[in-house]
Amino acid sequence: MRVIIQRTQAAQVTIDGEVVGAIDHGFTLLVGFTHGDDQTDCDYCARKIANMRIFEDEEGKTNLSLKEVGGAILSISQFTLYAATKKGNRPGFTQAADPDLATELYDYFNQCLRDYGYQVETGQFGADMQVSLVNDGPMTIILDSVDR
Repeated sequence: MRVIIQRTQAAQVTIDGEVVGAIDHGFTLLVGFTHGDDQTDCDYCARKIANMRIFEDEEGKTNLSLKEVGGAILSISQFTLYAATKKGNRPGFTQAADPDLATELYDYFNQCLRDYGYQVETGQFGADMQVSLVNDGPMTIILDSVDR
């Protein structure tokens, strides 16, 4: 499981011109799954994200968590995080999990984040989405469950 975490001042996802998820400040997550991922990967990533301290305190140090700043989460499914780019110029996506498994894990992951007490907005799995955000910092972190 791979998650790109972006600290954002605001973010939203639009499908067919309609905003389906939006947050003021917090994290925008791009979430992808690969073969062999399971709920333990989701548990690990949700715990890391729920407790990650990448917001600045009064001294300007990244020492505050999302909960401490009252932030929310915009979670976007992103199978392209497992694009293979070694050969040729057209990425391959065979390392991305089967859509049925990925959908199940994505829903479970978002529920894990909600269980930590966060407001979690989402796009729509498999839809053509337009995501807009203001990256704060910029602060972007890559989290991969294989690295635990």
